[in-house]
Amino acid sequence: MLSSLLLAFALGSAYALKEATPQRIQLSSRVLPKRVRSHRRQVSPTNVPLDDFFLGTDLQWYGNITVGTPPQVISVVFDTGSTSLEFASTLCGSACNNQVKFDPSESSTFVDTGRTSSITFSTGVGVDPVVGSNYRLTLRSGRDTVAIGSLKATNVDLFLITDQTPTFGIDPFSGIMGLGAQAVGFFAAVVNQGLPSLFGLFVTPQSVGNAELTIGGVDNTKFQGNPTFARLPTGTGRTWRLTSSGVSVNGKTNSDLHTTRSIIFDSGTSNILFSTTTTEAIYALISPDIKPNSAEPGTYGIACNRISSLPAVIDITFTSEGGTPFNLTIPSSELSVGPFANDPTLCQTLINAFDGLDLVGGSLLKHYYSIWDVGGQRMGFAAV
Repeated sequence: MLSSLLLAFALGSAYALKEATPQRIQLSSRVLPKRVRSHRRQVSPTNVPLDDFFLGTDLQWYGNITVGTPPQVISVVFDTGSTSLEFASTLCGSACNNQVKFDPSESSTFVDTGRTSSITFSTGVGVDPVVGSNYRLTLRSGRDTVAIGSLKATNVDLFLITDQTPTFGIDPFSGIMGLGAQAVGFFAAVVNQGLPSLFGLFVTPQSVGNAELTIGGVDNTKFQGNPTFARLPTGTGRTWRLTSSGVSVNGKTNSDLHTTRSIIFDSGTSNILFSTTTTEAIYALISPDIKPNSAEPGTYGIACNRISSLPAVIDITFTSEGGTPFNLTIPSSELSVGPFANDPTLCQTLINAFDGLDLVGGSLLKHYYSIWDVGGQRMGFAAV
């Protein structure tokens, strides 16, 4: 999810446990991609198993961290669309009853830094567009010890959720750990300990499973061949974005699609967002019968009994470090994200219209192994 108050915010998910128990963290050897250098190998990479929040379609992937002393297990979305760490707490009343809550009074290392704030998100946990401020968190700042597997950092800046809008009520996970394109917070702390400044992400469809985040390296057992890397544009800041030279649908394009645009990569959302013009140009090449659904502004749909037969291969073209064009492909199987609540015979289609923002999320990422090279300011993609 993207926040309108913090640069490039996102959201994700995991099954909240009635009794919080740690997930097993697996360690294995890593091969770093070319040009990724580690100044000192004092800290080993860690694999974090990820669960899939599935409601008719894959929505979010999340895993466990621990916070505090003694450690309390909290499930978070590892979100490339944001940069801070926030999670449900005992300061949040009934609004957070579906999530495991961190209790700051039970942590001997917790420091309340006393700043209150709020975040309003531009993309939500699901596939429906955000309207107004219906995805909003109220926060209180603090610091504490945070650990993921063998990685541990003290005095990490974080936010406790003290209230949230009802749209977060379905979330089985407790919070969000931002992994933006600049190392901050927990990630910056472990990089300063000697961890390589990159991570690998393997999000998968529910039917495949075994999703995984590797912090500080890549898992070369999860992909085939050599990754293709593309550099982030100069001045990209904390946002993971690449410049695209065009979009094609079923091998065809037009003047609205064959144009340069900057596309954000957001692991914390399942959505794909394009401007209204681009969205409708894509749908025109799939079927003229895909129409807006006025009951949910920004969404489009078509009769469910037709959608499975529609060819809808979407290729987004980028340029590699070596100057060669390459495509990232969203297959036809992603076109339907399930029936609309107001009309179960009508199925929502993949792309939502959102003027001023071009963004791809899990619908694209789950078809590749992705490498997020913070130190090298580039992204890599490999076939799975």
